[in-house]
Amino acid sequence: MKKMGVNIALRAAAFAVLASLPAAGWAADLKIGFSAPATTLDPQFHNASQNIAVSRNMFDTLVQMDPDSRIIPALAESWRVVDDTTWEFKLRPAKFSDGSPVTAEDVVWSINRPATIPNSPSSFGIYTRPIVEKKIIDDRTVQLKTAAPYPLLLADLTNVFIVSKKATEGLTSDKFLTGQGVVGSGPYKFKSYTPDDRVIMTANETYWGGKPAWDNVEIRFLPNDSARLSALLSGEVDVIENIPTPDLEAVKNNKNLVVAEKMSHRLIFLFLDSGRDETPGVTAADGSPLKANPFKDLRVRKAVNLAIDREAIASRLMQGLAFPTNNIVTETMQGYVPAIKPAYDPEQAKKLLAEAGYDKGFRLVLASPNNRLINDAKVAQALAQMLTRVGIRTSVDAVPFAVINTRGNKGEFSSVMMGWGAQTAEASSPIRAMIACTNKEKGWGPVNWGNYCNPNLDAVTAKALNTIDDAARSKLLQEATQIVHDDVAIVPLYFQANTWAAKPGITITPRMDERTSALMFAPAK
Repeated sequence: MKKMGVNIALRAAAFAVLASLPAAGWAADLKIGFSAPATTLDPQFHNASQNIAVSRNMFDTLVQMDPDSRIIPALAESWRVVDDTTWEFKLRPAKFSDGSPVTAEDVVWSINRPATIPNSPSSFGIYTRPIVEKKIIDDRTVQLKTAAPYPLLLADLTNVFIVSKKATEGLTSDKFLTGQGVVGSGPYKFKSYTPDDRVIMTANETYWGGKPAWDNVEIRFLPNDSARLSALLSGEVDVIENIPTPDLEAVKNNKNLVVAEKMSHRLIFLFLDSGRDETPGVTAADGSPLKANPFKDLRVRKAVNLAIDREAIASRLMQGLAFPTNNIVTETMQGYVPAIKPAYDPEQAKKLLAEAGYDKGFRLVLASPNNRLINDAKVAQALAQMLTRVGIRTSVDAVPFAVINTRGNKGEFSSVMMGWGAQTAEASSPIRAMIACTNKEKGWGPVNWGNYCNPNLDAVTAKALNTIDDAARSKLLQEATQIVHDDVAIVPLYFQANTWAAKPGITITPRMDERTSALMFAPAK
């Protein structure tokens, strides 16, 4: 920590020189340091934040979220509700980066495609399955029909990128890594990709939104915190996301840096494997096998929840970049329950473990990414210490996000710390994705690594999704949130804050949804 602070001080002089130079000398190009690498360039293959963030530069959705997560037009310049189950969208006169027009046929193709993509680690089909019929009225008009009233259609469509049918038909997702199929209507167009290193793009001269702010954009993948900050300070990149928390105050106090931060939708939480009779990574206190999976017992899950001092994690490890919670959505989102507060009671946790038959405790391996979330490995170690104090002797298995993702989808964890950014700004987003009973036909539970299943929760959530009235829907979503809490379906920890830092001459428009892209940055006027 001290060493990095010294580096900041030493490089401040260099930034003072940069700050005195005219912005016009470098404003045409932008280099961004991302904290996690994209794993695909197919915008419909893997529903993960870092992939979406890269895709957002090159592809559009019909509608999109503004920085405060309000829905605004994108490729669709307008829309109307034809009847309770039919929505009509009018496309603006937009073009793909190859010069071909964006048509209603491309929209229908893009909505159908996620369900046809094999081996998707986290399918975008969760957002397209409610649509049961698509009707092309003319080249720039399309109607989408749902089986029942579905008020979240617009929110879902903010996550469905529109691809060119001509460019992607018959193309497998792996081909996108070579640039094939990367033909979007976004502000930038693909130039090159180097795995685990960078994506390079150029301005899309046919972009419907006008001339992009930058002629050339380079996204560098810099998962190591020190390396990412060092790249900013040395001028290798112009802006970074996720300022390392040990250096946050020093960065904020550096007059030669521009800093922005904002609370995000991203919930950091624990999956507990409550659905399987046997679970990996759990043994008796003496290391011998257990006869039963302890996480199937609600008392054990409650004990884990009560063993965690969220306030300590926020203040000691996260430097104000964590907002402790036991809810699954923020207070600005539908489904938030004000009465649900973080609780820390290690003595009660010990009593619950004893009641469940674990008075001697048990051993647990807690998995965690080490390059995806802010201070993820350090937080996992703190959690391990807290759980150990109540009798759950915990060790940490911290590995890169790509490894976590592969192993999690194979069911290799009994407990894992993860993050999920609600992508529809209400409680059904995390529920459908990671808490609902796994149902491939409905597209529910694609990343339900806890193997949790509660038909009552699914029924309440489904009812909310078919309720048009906002007040009634909010009440149902609150009921669903309460079920998640009472049954400890997952263990919420905190909402993560987003941070960015840039060199002088760049303005930053921070976002709640963590989707860092070139659109957030502009040359200062």
